[in-house]
Amino acid sequence: MARGVLKWRGARSAPGGAMSDDEESQNETLRWPTNLDRAAIVQRLVQVREAAASRGLPEVAARFAGAETMTAPQIGAGVISALTWLQGKPEHRELATRLEMVAMNLKNLK
Repeated sequence: MARGVLKWRGARSAPGGAMSDDEESQNETLRWPTNLDRAAIVQRLVQVREAAASRGLPEVAARFAGAETMTAPQIGAGVISALTWLQGKPEHRELATRLEMVAMNLKNLK
């Protein structure tokens, strides 16, 4: 295997190195938007807050109380602390994934 090349388990290349359509769908990369504006970020945080509250996670929901009026540093701190709290809790992976998407967009907050 060449240095710096990652081969996914089970991926096989067709003759000539090209991948079949089936192989491409198995190795598709998840694409996240990295150009969310403040309104889109806040919208996602409100969704996280509501989902956390409905799942009995006041520790997460409280971090985004008033997300609509939070400053950029407050949002960033809330996202990072919520991700830290969720770390190691695979049963809440969906919330962590939503917050990871927001974290990728924190640079866009104005």
